[in-house]
Order: sequence, then structure tokens, then C-alpha cells
Amino acid sequence: MKAVMFKSGIAAAMVLCANGALAQSTVTVQGLVDVYAGSVKFSGDNGSRASVNSGGMTTSWVGFKGSEDLGGGLKAEFALTSFLQADTGTSGRFFGDTMFSRDANVALKGDFGRVSLGRDLAPSFLPTVIFNPFGDSFSFSPLVLHTWVPSGDFGKRTWPNFIAGDSGWSNEIIYTTPDLGGLTANVHYQFGEKTGDTGTKNIGINALYFNGPLALSGYYHQVQAGNPTPGALIDATAAPVNFASVTNQKTWFAAASYDLSVAKLYATYSQSKNDAAANTSMKDKTYSLGAKVPVGGGDILAGFANTRRNGSLVGAELKRDTLTIGYDYRLSKRTDVYALVMSDKLSNAERASSLAAGMRHQF
Repeated sequence: MKAVMFKSGIAAAMVLCANGALAQSTVTVQGLVDVYAGSVKFSGDNGSRASVNSGGMTTSWVGFKGSEDLGGGLKAEFALTSFLQADTGTSGRFFGDTMFSRDANVALKGDFGRVSLGRDLAPSFLPTVIFNPFGDSFSFSPLVLHTWVPSGDFGKRTWPNFIAGDSGWSNEIIYTTPDLGGLTANVHYQFGEKTGDTGTKNIGINALYFNGPLALSGYYHQVQAGNPTPGALIDATAAPVNFASVTNQKTWFAAASYDLSVAKLYATYSQSKNDAAANTSMKDKTYSLGAKVPVGGGDILAGFANTRRNGSLVGAELKRDTLTIGYDYRLSKRTDVYALVMSDKLSNAERASSLAAGMRHQF
């Protein structure tokens, strides 16, 4: 009997100690599932594609995030999150995407700011997705489409994305400043990790300022390494130009938004230059305008982006414009439904239209 009581006491003590050790730690399972049905066609596609697809308003994802209070104002944090295609259950955003391409990092946070190590956001991500009415929609946001998503069917690209290096960077160090009266800045450095070539790297900085109804942002980056796996900096299969020879990209971006209560207005402008072999190059100039209007428990969304592309890699100037209009209705704080219509036009292809309706749930 004494042995049983002794063992029970040890077990209880172990539970109490474990609870005490974990009292200042949190680990949560988080994610988002977004699925839509519709007919999608980008300018340059061979035809429309009717389907049920994932990520109409936000790319679906799932994973773990956690933090531990270290005392003295210090906190340790981690994130391991993976993109997924909810229509098929496939992991990643596309074939060959890495398992934790959304997040795979640890961080130390304190009065000095925050330092993270691992795979994390690119400097272009937050300024782009915050300053357009469709957020991080990689399917229908005009600004996001021009920034990261090539136009055209796989194997027959007609328009490569203008930003190199993906929306997240691997092998990265990020320093985030404390909040300085509504202003924060992030300094990004990605090691190229090429043997015998320590000069290959990605560097960038962004800043975000929020003061009442006004918000401002900007970023600059120099990209020399592809993500999440090594390869061409931008899509190398885009016709009629082969961009596989691109070795360096420099981009700057400026953005503003203003909330009038009856409507929130957005505007951005960016320029990027891609340098390639044999002193060839390509330049992009992109601007976007947008509005979000609260109506009937949801928001009317409207966004427009225009890109002009020229340079010796291109030849004659090429243009692209994309317009999306939609309505996003909130069923609850975590669930919404939406309907969208999009028009897309390349200067060397016919205008194409898309229609979609979907549902998004966060957990």
C-alpha cells in the first residue's frame, strides 16, 4: 500500500512539475481552409478551366505556432506551417513545393525587437498583401497576381511574375524593430548557400506605418537566389522570352491606404529591374488602385493593377492589366463567403474573364 501511495505521489509531482514548466509556454494548432468553385481564364490561356480549387481569397494552410516566456521581457517563438491544396488534399502550393514553405523558423523577441531564423516572409510580402483590398489572394488579387503569379497555362507561360525570389525566403535572418509610434521596420538577409560563392544572397528592408486612418509602407530588395528551392529567379518557361539567365533583381515599392469609414482606399507603385547574361535586362513598372466598401455585413472589393514591361530581354514593350470586383460576406469572425469576377488582359493576347464563389474558414 505504501509503495502504491509512493508511486502515486511521484506521478502527481511529475504532473505538477510538468504543468509548472509549461505554464509559461503556449503551442497552438492553427490554419485556414479556403475553397472556391468557378471558371478561371488568364489572358494567354488556351481556354477557360471550370473547377473546384483551393485558395480563392487566401492560400489554405495548417501548422503549429508557439511561444515561451523566458522572463526579463524575453520570449522565444517558433512557427512550422505548411500550405495545402484543400480541393485535393495535396500539400504545398504547387508540385514540388517544400513541406513547410509557409513558415519554418524560431525567433527571440524582447524590448530590442525581434530576430528570427529560418524560412520566413520576404520583404515584399506584408507591404503587398496589406495594401490591396483582396489581401493575400494569389488567385484573384490583381496586385498579387502581377507580383508573384505567372499568367498562362503551365508549360505555356505568357507572362512571368515581376517579383523574383518568392513571397517567402529560406535560410533567412530577419530583424524587426520595436513599434516606434506606429512605425516598424524589418531587415531581411538570405544566405545564398552556394559553395565557393558567398556573394550570392538576397537582401531587403521594408517599413510599415499606421496612424489612425492613414497607413504607409515601402520596401526594397535585391534578389540573387531562388526560393523555396534553387533555380531561376523568375519563371523560366515564360514565352516568348527565356528568363532563365536572370541573375539579379532590384525592386522598390511604395504604398498608401486611407480609411474614410465609408470606404478604404489603396494605391501602390513599384519598379523592378532584372539583370541577365550578356548585359541584357528587363524592367517592370507596376501601379495598383483599390477600394473596400462596407455594405450589408460584408465588403465590396475592387482592385486594379497595370504593369508595363520593357528591356532588351523583351524587345517591344509588353503590358498587362487586371481588374477584379467582388463581395466578401462575413458569416462570423472566422468564416466568410465571397463571389468574384476578374478581367485580365495582356497586350499580346486576348482579354480573359473569370468567375468564382467560395468559402473561407480560419481555426
